[in-house]
Amino acid sequence: MPFAAIHVDQHTLLILVVTVIVIALIFDFLNGFHDAANAIATIVITRTLTPGQAVIMAGAAEFLGYFMGGAAVARMISSGIVNIDKLAEPDAKLIMVLAALLGAVTWNVLTWLWGLPSSSSHALIGGLIGSMLAAVGYNGLALSDSMVFFDKSCLQFTLHLPWMLPAKLILICAFIFIAPLLGMFFAAVVTLGVIWIFRKTRPATAGAIFKKLQLISAAWYCTGHGRNDAQKTMGVIALAMLAGGLTTAKVTKDNPVPLENWVVLACYVAIALGTMFGGWRIVKTMGTKITKIRPMEGFCAETSAGLVLMGTAHFGMPCSTTHVISGAIMGVGAVEQASKVRWNTARTIIWAWILTIPLTAVYTAIVYWVINAIYVAIRTPAAG
Repeated sequence: MPFAAIHVDQHTLLILVVTVIVIALIFDFLNGFHDAANAIATIVITRTLTPGQAVIMAGAAEFLGYFMGGAAVARMISSGIVNIDKLAEPDAKLIMVLAALLGAVTWNVLTWLWGLPSSSSHALIGGLIGSMLAAVGYNGLALSDSMVFFDKSCLQFTLHLPWMLPAKLILICAFIFIAPLLGMFFAAVVTLGVIWIFRKTRPATAGAIFKKLQLISAAWYCTGHGRNDAQKTMGVIALAMLAGGLTTAKVTKDNPVPLENWVVLACYVAIALGTMFGGWRIVKTMGTKITKIRPMEGFCAETSAGLVLMGTAHFGMPCSTTHVISGAIMGVGAVEQASKVRWNTARTIIWAWILTIPLTAVYTAIVYWVINAIYVAIRTPAAG
């Protein structure tokens, strides 16, 4: 259903912007709530901390990302997936973002109820794709004739494409597989190194050492999680504020969707609070159903996953923290004994990863059509 061009007053725009911001912060809270299991599963299952202690530690560590700065992931979300300028009217842009958020929030709630460690990040990306496709079509995606790797670094190089493609979106989709493989690879390397270093240490002594080290590795992973995932919500709020004409930050070629300082702070606070209130359902899947986790395995998985998350946040790749830690846990289990890994559970999780973007895209397209129809029905008499 095409968006009807309706004259919109500033009061209506303000209501739409505030609605989008509130739902975005709810999504951010649910992201922390949903992903709390990823952050605390290993330290709870190994009894390094109680669930209460673990979520408080994780929430504090998530907030540390605020002081580390950087907004590469936020810029990728706000300008690398959809081209919001393809929608001419400001309220049309806001309806599109609103539908994307509602689709992502619904997916988060459903997968939490089912106990599946799916990706909140990819739910949001799928939501943006589905909503924009419903509103504009394929041309509403951020199309490019080149693909830039390791942007703004000494490793940067450009791959020229034969035709216009959603280049950044292709990279994001590729990381559905690359991210867990990186987590698995680094976890395997770290595990092999740890086993060799502690090969002559008594098991009881090694266990006591890793219980303490795991506090550091868990905090490291949580900081990477906060730095990666909070920025995704920042990008969506920045889109909404720009669409509503409420941003006061300067728009430049290198920074087409600028971030307000209060947006950055609010997103880190929301994801930290969500983590502190996080649920227990997914902890059991992450910490017991994939492979048996002890302090040493927890340390190896968290250290390697945190390393991957810090790297992807630096280069602006909005990968799934859920995928990374799941891959890391599988990598640890595979090194010790591949038969210990419950590959049936792993396959179920992988299918959830693969299906998240297309399912949320389809659902969000329907949500967009419904919201757009209701909005047009309400606004048309007022416009007349």
